[in-house]
Amino acid sequence: MARTVARLPAGSRITDHISLGVIAKTFPLSKVHAVLVATGTASVRQRNLPSHVMVYYVIAMALYMHSSCREVLRCLLEGVQWLLDPSATIKVTGKSGISQARTRLGWEPVRRLHDELVKPIAVRSTRGAWYRHWRLVSLDGSTLDIADDPANDEAFGRPGSSRGRSAFPQIRFVALVENGTHVLFGTQMARYDTGENTLAKGVLPSLQPGMLCLADRQFFCFSMWNLARQTGPICSGGSRPTRSFLVRRNFRMVPI
Repeated sequence: MARTVARLPAGSRITDHISLGVIAKTFPLSKVHAVLVATGTASVRQRNLPSHVMVYYVIAMALYMHSSCREVLRCLLEGVQWLLDPSATIKVTGKSGISQARTRLGWEPVRRLHDELVKPIAVRSTRGAWYRHWRLVSLDGSTLDIADDPANDEAFGRPGSSRGRSAFPQIRFVALVENGTHVLFGTQMARYDTGENTLAKGVLPSLQPGMLCLADRQFFCFSMWNLARQTGPICSGGSRPTRSFLVRRNFRMVPI
């Protein structure tokens, strides 16, 4: 059965404005400005698309992946208009203006904002997020298709297939996932041909006290165990463990 591509309807919806409010609450404007200053990407002069607007625009694009770039921008700007001044007129910049603004922003502030703010959010009542007093997280990896662009192809590569090469370049990533909420944090990304074990070495330092980490058997090795142990005490005498590391093998949890 063919899948119907979701599109934003003509005009803005109240849910679009609510979505913008949730984004602004999760990523406060003061924090966005601080990250832009720290990365040297804050707007020097006022433009149609200043840097802080572009940060929210990039986040909104992830929410409306099947919509065009201009349509997402229209939704974002109308949300700002609705929140600040409903009587004001808005102008949606063309494709070239959007491209230039995204180039000026770059990837550094978005990555820094993610690393500083995206954290586990489960509370004690969240189902599936806890095992006894431990916060359950999982270590795993996957790949993501990215735009079929020569620059992306050169930077990240693409997998082979029986008929040549795949249709799109891919990024490989490994992350910690909070069980129960599915929040990804501590993410590391690289070329498609980078091994998951290599990326996992940069992910494990994101473990925090009180976490119980589950992992596939491919991460079961002494070096990974030591990296997990270095993030905090595992067990000391008869005291209560503050962190542990488990390996999932044949659908059974085997404590190391």
